[in-house]
Amino acid sequence: MSTTYLEAIREGLWEEMERDPNVFLLGEDIGVYGGAFKVTAGFIEKFGERRVVDTPISEEAIVGAAIGASYMGLRPVAEMQFADFISCGFDMIVNFAAKSRYRWDAPVPIVIRAPSGGGIHGGPYHSQNPEMWFVRTPGLKVVCPATAYDAKGLIKSAIRDNDPVLFFEHKGLYRKIKEDLPAEEYTVPIGKAKVVREGKDLSIITYGAMVWVALEAA
Repeated sequence: MSTTYLEAIREGLWEEMERDPNVFLLGEDIGVYGGAFKVTAGFIEKFGERRVVDTPISEEAIVGAAIGASYMGLRPVAEMQFADFISCGFDMIVNFAAKSRYRWDAPVPIVIRAPSGGGIHGGPYHSQNPEMWFVRTPGLKVVCPATAYDAKGLIKSAIRDNDPVLFFEHKGLYRKIKEDLPAEEYTVPIGKAKVVREGKDLSIITYGAMVWVALEAA
């Protein structure tokens, strides 16, 4: 049975929460409502409100709480309901999470999930791709999966990583991209390039939804 990009992320989160009791989720409407895109639907019923935490509408507070929890040995996965509003947590991300390990050797094992991108009629405040703000920030890892296979494997690797990982999920891929995933557990390493299609005339280096644009153009 084919798995969508959205369901792949959901499966990865679920498996990591079952595997490690220190993993928990926090964000706006992720619990009772199940998330704006229903990625976390059913999680609060399975894992309880102590591990699936509905927060106020404050990205700065969400990231700050995640950082504090990570200092105490937990592994938070914080959701920005839309990546556009990650700017509200910018200071916490670049001046605290990114620098913590290098200032006083305090790892910050947090994941910040950020549904990004256009193509869903979201308008100017719900369609941005702000990942490049963070790519040039030392101390942060930025992940933008293109396939369902990579989405699941990378969210699992991100949760296990001891450094802060920003996980951008293109909303246009959520239900558009499907593939058969392995029945056995797997992860995908962060930072390793993947050759999607062999060629001889031109190299196209891209990521996320643009992988599919490049394949179509080729």
